[in-house]
Amino acid sequence: MTGGTAVVVLAAGRGVRMKSALPKVLHAAGGRPLLDRVLETAVAVLARERAGHLVVVAGSGREDVAAHVRRAAPSAAVVLQHPPRGTGDAVRKAVKHFGNASRVVVLSGDVPMLGVRTVRALLSRLGGRDRPAIVFLTAILDDPRSYGRVVRSRGAVTKIVEEKDATPAEREIRETNGGVYAFDRPFLQSTLPKLKAVNAQGEYYLTDLLGLALAAGRRVVGIPARDPDEVLGVNSRGDLARVDALLRRRATRAAMAAGATLVRPETITLDETAVLGKDSVVGPFATLLGTTRIGEGTHIGQGCVVKDSILGRRVVVKPYCVIESARVGDRAILGPFARLREGTVLAGDVHIGNFVETKKAVLAKGVKANHLTYLGDTTIGERTNVGAGVITCNYDGFTKHPTTIGKDVFVGSDTQLVAPVTVGDGAIVAAGTTVTSDVPAGDLVLSRSPQTNVPQGGVRYRERKKKRPGKR
Repeated sequence: MTGGTAVVVLAAGRGVRMKSALPKVLHAAGGRPLLDRVLETAVAVLARERAGHLVVVAGSGREDVAAHVRRAAPSAAVVLQHPPRGTGDAVRKAVKHFGNASRVVVLSGDVPMLGVRTVRALLSRLGGRDRPAIVFLTAILDDPRSYGRVVRSRGAVTKIVEEKDATPAEREIRETNGGVYAFDRPFLQSTLPKLKAVNAQGEYYLTDLLGLALAAGRRVVGIPARDPDEVLGVNSRGDLARVDALLRRRATRAAMAAGATLVRPETITLDETAVLGKDSVVGPFATLLGTTRIGEGTHIGQGCVVKDSILGRRVVVKPYCVIESARVGDRAILGPFARLREGTVLAGDVHIGNFVETKKAVLAKGVKANHLTYLGDTTIGERTNVGAGVITCNYDGFTKHPTTIGKDVFVGSDTQLVAPVTVGDGAIVAAGTTVTSDVPAGDLVLSRSPQTNVPQGGVRYRERKKKRPGKR
């Protein structure tokens, strides 16, 4: 054991109070699974280590958790705890993956707000002159219910007691266990086999190591968190909502500090992964999710939903648009009530108006589709104008087909383009046309039934109706 650190992430909890088929650590707060934030902290802590080992202990929903860890932290080892027998047993399962680490950090997969600096502070104290066996994080909470209590005598930690095992007096203690530990590796490995499941839960508690350390004459140090929110755990849907709200408030504050204007920020839903450029403006009740990127000077109107999309500079998104997995170029104007679906790519200066829907549509610079239109599996060239009520008929009931429209084309209102079909550059499609075959460049295409006018027919029709009794 020549040095380095191992980090164990406990992710085997059943989350009974969540009442969910989804493993607790995969529930999202602030737009990301709880586990992702903890893994990110662990990886950052290990980035400064000469030798680091990351181990995730999975239990309930282990296949889902393991698959998620492989995507989020490919270097991590995943071990199984089955059946669940407590935190001490979980760490036992991870020991064989510690390598030559001389220090072991234990994090909880359902405590997502813990900062990297806090963990490093624990490790720094572990390496102090008095060489404590355990350094752990505590927090003073106004409402400590459901948390283990830290019992002290003359300021020194004597034990941690779980709430179910606590006396009435111990339950009055407001200093709680944050579930974050730094261990001296030799002490940890030699003492884990001594744990006993003598408690209300019938489990092996990691916290019992504190008593074993004190009995062996080793120091145990509890360090209060500078921000009690860092140790907030998620055990219920209510806890999840509280953490989610805190993370989103952090995200809105960070966005405003970076130069964005948020109108009534308390009404805006902002994932912490969304990024807003300087001088961007977001209206009330807007929702920005996932990997969304908003360019400088872009305005997002009231009630818009933008997910996993990139919007360029000085884009105007009018109220109540829905944009998902799309890319929008500079100075585009969208909405109101527009819907951009997955695969939409709009170049600069494109106008997409009210009640226009796009899907896998690639529109070149200056294209306009301002009213009541569906563009699916469509490519449109520069400066083309698409009239009201135009539909690209891309689905034949079995297969999706493409529509290609060239540059400088005029597509009249109430046109249907039955894919696969191509309209050449500079063509004109007359209003009310159904296009079923390719249109050469520069052509005029129209398909209409002949119009018949009956002289004074309207007058005679009304007269007949007036002579007939009955309801109108």
